[in-house]
Amino acid sequence: MTNGARERPLAKADAESIRRRILDEIQTGALKPGERLGSERALATQYGVTRSTLRLALDSLERSGVIRRLPGRSGGTFVHQSKVERDLSTIAGLPEYLRRSGYLAGTRVIAASLRPVDPAFATHLEIAPGAPVYDLLRIRLANAEPISLEHAMLPADDFPGLLEQSLSGSIMQILRDQYELEPGVAVERIEVVRASRNEAQFLGVQAGAPLLSVERLARVKSGKPYEFSIDLFRSDRTRIVTQTVGSVREVSHTEDGHAVEVHST
Repeated sequence: MTNGARERPLAKADAESIRRRILDEIQTGALKPGERLGSERALATQYGVTRSTLRLALDSLERSGVIRRLPGRSGGTFVHQSKVERDLSTIAGLPEYLRRSGYLAGTRVIAASLRPVDPAFATHLEIAPGAPVYDLLRIRLANAEPISLEHAMLPADDFPGLLEQSLSGSIMQILRDQYELEPGVAVERIEVVRASRNEAQFLGVQAGAPLLSVERLARVKSGKPYEFSIDLFRSDRTRIVTQTVGSVREVSHTEDGHAVEVHST
């Protein structure tokens, strides 16, 4: 009993010391964002503590968001990367936001097709049910790591030949350069959702992990919709930013009686 009582405070003290050492190495740049730490066995040897003491230190660092641990063969313990800021105050493509945050933007196209629009999406895009739309599903990457899963639909009649363009970059830039699109207003609705099994595989997270869902309806300056999309962002890698100018706000409940919408005028 006496030995056990002595060991617990010592283990906690040692764990706190190791936590501070790892934190110092991250803050001084010795350990860089996204860098993979060694195995528990190697780290315990490196810092001269038991694996159980090391786990206490890693548990504390993970709870505070300094590191993240992923299961599986390709998993491990990683220094947490800084979050990408998604600014809702301006209309811009994700690659632009990634560049602002110092990341190398990338895209993996999962599917790109021309198909008849479903009635629900036809309502959003204000086109007839069955009208042709481009249906795009892409994974957006930050430094080669998945950051979001983007599902976008655009009226095909407005952008002939879009699928012949390279879809590995910014769709917004293509629409501006090739179709002289002038974006007007975009309404974005944000909520937290749980990752399905497929979404989790695409984004490299566990099934059920929280994601930031951004539903966007974008219009040209004349008011006509040109894109309806649902983007799923990894919540551990994304921060939502917005700017508010002095204005009158109206707060109202949505039809389901649960969510609240804020309108600025």
